[in-house]
Amino acid sequence: MMSPPSFKICLGLWGPLKKLRAPLILGLLLGIFAPYAGAEGFDHAPLNALLAAHVKGDGVDYEGLASHRAELDAYLEPARHFNPESLSRNESMAFWINMYNAWTLKLILTQYPDIDSIKELGSLFSSPWKKRFVKIGGKILTLDEIENDILRARFKDPRIHFAINCASRSCPPLRPEAYQAQRLDAQLDGATQAFINKESNTRFMGNRLVVSSIFKWYRADFDHEIAAYIKKYARGSLKEKFEIVGDSPTISFMPYDWSLNTP
Repeated sequence: MMSPPSFKICLGLWGPLKKLRAPLILGLLLGIFAPYAGAEGFDHAPLNALLAAHVKGDGVDYEGLASHRAELDAYLEPARHFNPESLSRNESMAFWINMYNAWTLKLILTQYPDIDSIKELGSLFSSPWKKRFVKIGGKILTLDEIENDILRARFKDPRIHFAINCASRSCPPLRPEAYQAQRLDAQLDGATQAFINKESNTRFMGNRLVVSSIFKWYRADFDHEIAAYIKKYARGSLKEKFEIVGDSPTISFMPYDWSLNTP
C-alpha cells in the first residue's frame, strides 16, 4: 500500500500552488489526501460506538439503545445510496455483517419494549427474515437475502454464522464493536472461538457432543464435518475432552432459544 505524502513533499508543492486560486489549491490537496480518509469506504464508527455502549455481556441493552435511535438511523442512512460493490473482500464482508446486525437492532426497536422474541415481528405468512425493509444501495432487501444471497453465497466463510446476530438468546452474541476490514480475520476467529467454547453452546455429555442447532441448519457450510470444525476452535476443557473421546463423537443438537437477547 502506498504511504501518505510526507509533510516535506507537501511543503515543497506550496511554491507552485500558492500562485493558484484557493479553491483549486484545496481541490489538489484533497486529491492528495483523499485515499487515506475513510479507508474502508463506509464509516462504521457510529455503529462501533453504539455497540460499545449497549452490548452487555451476551445481550443488548435495548432500553438504552432505544434512546439512541437517532444515532442508529444516522449510521444506516448513508447506506441507502452507498454502492458496496467497489469494496475489497474484507471491506465488503465487514460492511454486510455490520448491516445485518444494525438492521436487526433497528427491527427490534420498532416494537421494543412490547416484544419477547424477534419471531413476533414476522407475519402469518412470512418470517421477520423475509421482511423487505433493509435499504442499501438503492435497493430494499431482506435480512435473509443479506445472510444467504450475499454473506454465505459470496464469501463461503462459516465464521459468518458466529458474527451475525438474530437478537435471540441462542444466537451468537454481538461483539461490543463493529467489524472492520483490517481486523476482520481476528474478529471472526474471536467470535467463533468464544461461541464454541461456551458450555451453554457446546459440551460433551459422556461421549456425545451436544452443539448449537446452527450446525444442524447450516451443516453444509461446515463441510458436514461438525466435530472437526468445533475441534479446530476448541480450547481448555473442551479440547481436553476431544483428546479423550476422539475426533468422531456422536453429535446431537440443542433446542434453540428464540427469546429476546436482553441482558
